[in-house]
Amino acid sequence: MLTNSQIQFQSSLLTKFLNSRRQGLSEHTLAYYRTCLKPLLRSYEITPEGINSFLTNLNCGNAKLNYFRAIRTFCNWATRECYLKENPLDGIDQPKPAKRILPSITAEQVEQLMATVDNPRDKTIISLLADSGVRLSELSSIQASDIDWDSYTITIIGKGNKQRKAPFTERSANLLRQWLPNNGTGDNIWHLKPRGIQAILQSLEQQTGIKCSAHSFRRGFACNLHKKGLSTLDIMHLGGWEDLSMVLRYTRSITL
Repeated sequence: MLTNSQIQFQSSLLTKFLNSRRQGLSEHTLAYYRTCLKPLLRSYEITPEGINSFLTNLNCGNAKLNYFRAIRTFCNWATRECYLKENPLDGIDQPKPAKRILPSITAEQVEQLMATVDNPRDKTIISLLADSGVRLSELSSIQASDIDWDSYTITIIGKGNKQRKAPFTERSANLLRQWLPNNGTGDNIWHLKPRGIQAILQSLEQQTGIKCSAHSFRRGFACNLHKKGLSTLDIMHLGGWEDLSMVLRYTRSITL
């Protein structure tokens, strides 16, 4: 068990670590670091034994790798800044996630979902998610001024404050034209927080049995483009992924 002085020291390290992150890091990413690091630093020593014990006691399946990555970033920083004499992760192996095929929404399922909803807002959300593969945070930030009607793209500010152009189809364009005249102002064109959009998708999943989330649309976006013959590099740029590994993981279901 940690002493009060150890807990206080490790909590102060977490604060210094979060403050050290580069400008432009999203609140979502900072929350990820807090979620992964707080339970470690409050109850375990920052040693190979302590970190191993923490990881062993986690009951979160493949998400254990996310904890490990956050710990690795923290330990690299703490060692570089001389808060730790040696990096405790040097003797720890990275958790190996199970190679599961994650749910991705097919083109046929998109049609089923479109037929299930009965209002233009929800139809537009479904169509845009399928067309563009945007993340939930990106979808919930769209404003009318972000839409380029000449190129059928939406300017998106993604992870790391990186900008890209997300494509959409004629169907989404028609739905947007119906929705925007009376809803084109405010923080976003939906007048919903991310949780509100999540609630819509969760309701659709309950009604249809289709695994329905922004990420299942995102995986479907990658798979459907791969089926059409686009290279993984092109898909990576269109979807705003930083490297090919996630694209390869998402398209694995159609290459086995």
